[in-house]
Amino acid sequence: MRILVLVKAVPDTYGDRTVSLETGLADRPQDALVLDEIDERALEVALRAADADPEVEVVALAMAPAVAQSSLRKALAMGAARAVQVVDEALVGADLMLTAEVLAAAARRVGFDAVLAGDSSTDGGGGAVPAAMAELLAVPCATALREVELAPEGVAGVRASDAAAVRIEAPLPAVVSVTEALPAPRMPNFKGIMAAKKKEIEVLSLADLGIDAEAPDVARSIMIAVRERPPRAAGVKIVDAGDAGERLAEFLVENRLA
Repeated sequence: MRILVLVKAVPDTYGDRTVSLETGLADRPQDALVLDEIDERALEVALRAADADPEVEVVALAMAPAVAQSSLRKALAMGAARAVQVVDEALVGADLMLTAEVLAAAARRVGFDAVLAGDSSTDGGGGAVPAAMAELLAVPCATALREVELAPEGVAGVRASDAAAVRIEAPLPAVVSVTEALPAPRMPNFKGIMAAKKKEIEVLSLADLGIDAEAPDVARSIMIAVRERPPRAAGVKIVDAGDAGERLAEFLVENRLA
């Protein structure tokens, strides 16, 4: 069984994040890129399946700039057998649908029995790529799972909501996304770090995948303007002089909050 794990190199969550006013994109200095924590949890699910069955191959799949390759080595150090990276200048600023299209094409080229991913990246937070990939690949999609069980015949897990916990099952091949409720991922050991230096990272371009990022007949979202976030204005302070309730109600109505 081959499990593809989507991994993303994102700005370190412990550092300051800035947006370029020229491009509208987040600044991503090479020395501040790390693997997304939620994707590490998805990788842990795949690695546990590989620990239990030597026939399981874990492949890390990323759509990332060339400078992110050093970050992808962590996935290999944790235990992934190999990595596939899609690199192309035309993907700078790619929207969710183009990202899903590219990753789905790469998954189809590599071959898979299951695709695992975090339910939402920490930098973009769109949360739509796994479901969009499943649609493009025409396979079942089990999203936002807090528990996952992988087996050659299918995947099962639990999705929690405000009202209930729902058990979900689907046959393979399938796309699965997980939440941060899963156990923390393992730390790479020295042996894994050394082995990662020799493991393969296959680099693909859009031409390899047969995708035109600027195809005129495909819907894409574009950025038309960008500006700095305005400074926060001082709030309204209401001192109770016997009419605080009325003043609060007036404030909520005035600001269309009620």
